[in-house]
Amino acid sequence: MLTIALSETRSLSMNINQLSEKTIGCPYCGESIKVLIDTSELQQQYIEDCQVCCKPINFIISANLEGELIVNVYSEDEAF
Repeated sequence: MLTIALSETRSLSMNINQLSEKTIGCPYCGESIKVLIDTSELQQQYIEDCQVCCKPINFIISANLEGELIVNVYSEDEAF
């Protein structure tokens, strides 16, 4: 059984609201996959494995001047 305190629930709720679902194309297998992006920090870079082929995808997250989320993905072999 999982018990969450009220203060933890509010924190959890705030974190969930800062996630944005995006569809990206895997740079390895080409499959379109849905990923959750943490929008609380707009300048970030991280690696997440493809849900289809399991290869590591490099994510670079940023925002344009209008505040719209920009998600760029690269394979390990690509320079970015």
